[in-house]
Amino acid sequence: MDTFEVQKHRPESLDDALRDDIRLLGRILGDTIRAIDGPATYGLIETIRQLAVRYHRDQDKSAQAELEGILTGLSDNEINRITRAFGYFSVLANIAEDHHHTRRWRAHLVAGSAPREDSLAGALLQARAHGFDASRLKAFFSSAYIAPVLTAHPTEVQRRSILDSLDAIAALLTRRDRLADTRDEYDEIETELRARVLVLWQTRMLRTSKLEVLDEVANALTFFDATFFAEVPKLYAAAEQAAGAGLAELPAFLEVGSWIGGDRDGNPFVDATILREALATQADKALTHYIAEARALRKELSFAALLAPVTPSLRALAEGSPDLSEHRMDEPYRLALANMQARLVATYEALLGRKPTGPLSAAVRGAMAEPYAAVEDFISELMIVARSLENHGAGALAQGRLGALLRAVRAFGWTLAPLDLRQNSAVHEYVVAELLAVAQPGTDYLALDEAGRVALLLRELETARPLVSPHVSYSARTAKELAIFAAARAAHLRYGKRAIRTMIISKTDGLSDMLELAVLLKEAGLLRPAEAALDVNIVPLFETIEDLRGAAAVMEALFSAPVYRRLLAQRGDTQEVMLGYSDSNKDGGFVTSGWELYRAELGLVEVFARHGVRIRLFHGRGGSVGRGGGPSYQAILAQPAGAVQGQIRLTEQGEVIAAKYGNAEVGRRNLEVILAATLVATADSTIAAAPEPAFLAALGELSDKAFAAYRGLVYETEGFEDYFWQSTVISEIAALNLGSRPASRSKSRSIEDLRAIPWVFSWAQCRIMLPGWYGFGTAVEAFLAARGPERGMALLRRMFQDWPVFSTFLSNMDMVLAKADMGIAARYAELVRDEALRARIFPRIVAEYGRTHRYLLEIMGQEALLDRNPVLRRSVINRFPYLDPLNHVQVEMLRRYRAQSGEGEASERIRRGVHISINGVAAALRNSG
Repeated sequence: MDTFEVQKHRPESLDDALRDDIRLLGRILGDTIRAIDGPATYGLIETIRQLAVRYHRDQDKSAQAELEGILTGLSDNEINRITRAFGYFSVLANIAEDHHHTRRWRAHLVAGSAPREDSLAGALLQARAHGFDASRLKAFFSSAYIAPVLTAHPTEVQRRSILDSLDAIAALLTRRDRLADTRDEYDEIETELRARVLVLWQTRMLRTSKLEVLDEVANALTFFDATFFAEVPKLYAAAEQAAGAGLAELPAFLEVGSWIGGDRDGNPFVDATILREALATQADKALTHYIAEARALRKELSFAALLAPVTPSLRALAEGSPDLSEHRMDEPYRLALANMQARLVATYEALLGRKPTGPLSAAVRGAMAEPYAAVEDFISELMIVARSLENHGAGALAQGRLGALLRAVRAFGWTLAPLDLRQNSAVHEYVVAELLAVAQPGTDYLALDEAGRVALLLRELETARPLVSPHVSYSARTAKELAIFAAARAAHLRYGKRAIRTMIISKTDGLSDMLELAVLLKEAGLLRPAEAALDVNIVPLFETIEDLRGAAAVMEALFSAPVYRRLLAQRGDTQEVMLGYSDSNKDGGFVTSGWELYRAELGLVEVFARHGVRIRLFHGRGGSVGRGGGPSYQAILAQPAGAVQGQIRLTEQGEVIAAKYGNAEVGRRNLEVILAATLVATADSTIAAAPEPAFLAALGELSDKAFAAYRGLVYETEGFEDYFWQSTVISEIAALNLGSRPASRSKSRSIEDLRAIPWVFSWAQCRIMLPGWYGFGTAVEAFLAARGPERGMALLRRMFQDWPVFSTFLSNMDMVLAKADMGIAARYAELVRDEALRARIFPRIVAEYGRTHRYLLEIMGQEALLDRNPVLRRSVINRFPYLDPLNHVQVEMLRRYRAQSGEGEASERIRRGVHISINGVAAALRNSG
C-alpha cells in the first residue's frame, strides 16, 4: 500500500483515532489471551464484560444474578486470569488515552493554531496582555520558584517491570502515528505491539516482597531518565527565549524535589543511613548523566583550532587536558571537554567514594584530575565552552546539547533533587524534652503550657551553648533523630546546601512546634545564632481542620519573634508554609477541607503582607479529588490573591508520578501547565480578585452543614469503623506490598490513626468515593431551606459562574461522582456481616449521593454528569466496560479470601487475586489515591 492509501485509512477525527487505538490494543490483548489461555477463557471474559455493562446501564437484577452465578462457579485459577485480563485491558486503555492527550496537545502546536491557555505560549500571551514585557518576564523568571515534589505513598501500585512494558507500548503507538507511512511499516509496528502485549500478559503483576525505601528512591529516579533530564532544560530554553535572556542566564526557577528517603513521618524505616544512601543514589544519577553528556559533547565538537579560533579561556581549559593523543592535539574543544569529564569523574569519586561505572576513555579514567569544589565551577567551565563557540559563529551548537547540559546542571546540581526532611511535631517535642531534661535536670518541658515552652525555646535560640553531649546515652528515638540531623549537616558539607533545603513539621498547631525544630537545627550546626544563619527552610505543615484555622495565628507569632526574623532575613524574607489536603479532608470532609484551606490561605496572605514576608505555599495534594487532586492549572488559578507570587510547590504522589512523568511528552505538558498557571496567576491579578462577601458567607454556611453531616457519619455513627473495614479493601491494602510506609500511624483500627491516603484509596476501590463529595447534598438542602429555594439556588449558580474557587470545587466533584457507582457499591456493602449495621449506614450514603448528584447538576446547569467536560466524560465512559467487571470480580474474591482467612490460612492464589484486582481498579480509576 502506498502513502496515499495509508492516509485514506487513517481516522478522520482525533476522537476516532482514540477509539481505534483502544480497539487495536484490546484486540491484540484478546488475541493474546485466546492464544495463551484458550478461546473458552476469552469467551468467559467477554460474557462477564457484557453482563457488567448491562448491570451498569440498566441496574438489571437478572444480569447481576447471572454474573454472581458465573463468578461463584469459577475456580481460584480462573478468577485470577479474569482479573488479570480486565486489569490489563484497563492499563492499555490508559496508554491509548495518554497517547491521545499528547496527540491533542500537538494539534495545538501546529503552525497557525491558537495556543492552549494552559501552555507556556498561551500563558505568555496572557501575561503580555497584562503588561508583562520582556523585562518583567525576566524579573518573573529570575525570582520564581516552582517545584513539583515526588513522594512515595501506599497507593503506588504498579511494578517497575509493568511500567517498562507499558512505556514500550506507548512508544510504539507514537511511532505508528508519526512514522508509519506504508503497509509494511504498519504491520511491523503491530507485530512489535503483539510481542510487547504478550510479554505484559505473562509478566507477574505483583511484587513478591514489600518495597524498601531505597527501592522507592530508585523507582523515582527512572523518571529523570524518562522525562526530567530532557524536558526541564527545554522549558528553561523556552523561558530564556520569552524573557530575552541569554544562555543559562536565568536562575533555577523550576526544580524537581523529592521526599523519598527523607520523609520520616510515620515511616520507621527512614533513618540516617537511608538518608545518606538516598542522597548518594541521587548524586550518582546526576553525575553519571553529566559525565555521559560531556563524553557526547567531546564527540560532537570536533572543531580544529586552525578553522575555529577559540577564546583564551577555552585554550587554557584545553591545556589542562589528560588527553595526550596526537590525533586530537589540534581539537581544543575535545581537549577541554576531556579535562572537564576527568574533573567530573574525580568529583564523582570524591563525593561517592567509588569510580563511576559508565564508559570512559583510558585518558579520562586514568587522569589525576582535581574535583570540582562546587557545581558552580562546572557551570563556569561549560560557559567558557559556550562563549568560545559563540565567538567564532558556532552559537547554534551552544544552544544544542551543550545548552541542554548547562540548563540541566543549573536545575539539578550535584544531587538531582533537593531532598526534604519531614517529621511529626510530636517526635520533635519528645526529643527536645529529653535533651532539656538531661542538660538541665529538673526541667519538665512536657509539663509546660504553650507560652512557657515558647519562652524556653526562644532563650535556647539566643545562645550558642549546645544541649547535646557526646558523653550521654540518649533513648533510641532521640538518638535516631539526632543522627538524622547530623547526616543532614554532613550532606551540606559534602554536596552543598542545595542537597537538603527544607525541613517540614507535620501536625503543626503552635509556635513551639516550629521553635522545637529550630533548636534541633541549632544542635546540628544548621542554625548558628551568633551568625543569624539558618541553612534550611523551617516549614510548618497545617493538616487538620483546627490546624488550618490556627495557621495565620501561628505565623503571626513566629514573625513577631525577633530571633526568627533575623534568621528569615538571611534567607531573603521568604517563608514557606505547607497545607495538607489529605488529613483535612479525612478530618472534616471535602467541603469543609476546601473551605478551610481557602480561609487559611486568605489569613496567611494577610499576615505575610503585614510583616513584609514573601509567601511560598507548598500544596500537599494527592492524585484523588479527596486529597486535593484535580487539574493543576485550574487549581493554581483558583488560589486567593497574593497566594502565588511566582512561588509554588506541590506534591506529586503515588501512582500519579508514573501517569504524569512516565512519558517525556506527557511529562513536558504537565511541567508546562504548572509553569503556565504560576505565570498567569502572578501576572493577572483579576483572576484571584476577592469574591463577593455573599459568596464567602454562603460557602461558610455550606461548610458548617457539610462538616456536621460528614462528622456525623464517619466519627459519630456507632459501628461506622467496622462498616468501613468490612465494606472496603482497607485490610487487604494494609497487607499489599505497595510501598515502604505502613497504612496506619499505629496498630489500631481507628480512623483517626489511619493515614489519609489508604482512607481515600479504599473508598475509591469500592466506587463510593466518599471523601470527594459526602456532605455536600445535605449542606445545599439546608442552605436552600434557610435562604429560600429560588433565591438560594440563584446565589449558588452565580458563585459557580463567577468564582473560580467554587467552580473548580464543583468541577472536581463532578468528576468524582461520575466515577462513583452506588449499584456496585451495594455489592461491597453486602460484605458487611452485620445486616443491621449495613442497613443503618449504606442507605445513608446512597441518599446523600442522590442529594449531592441532584444539587450538583442543578447548580452547574447540566443534564448529566460531566456535560461540561466531554473529553473527561468520554474518558470515564471508555473505562467502565473494564472497570465494572473488576469490581464485581473483586467482591467475589474478597468473599473467598475472608472466608478462607476465617477458617485458617487463605490460599496464596486468592490472596494474589485480591491484590491484582486492587491494582486493576486503581489503574482504571487512575487518580484514586
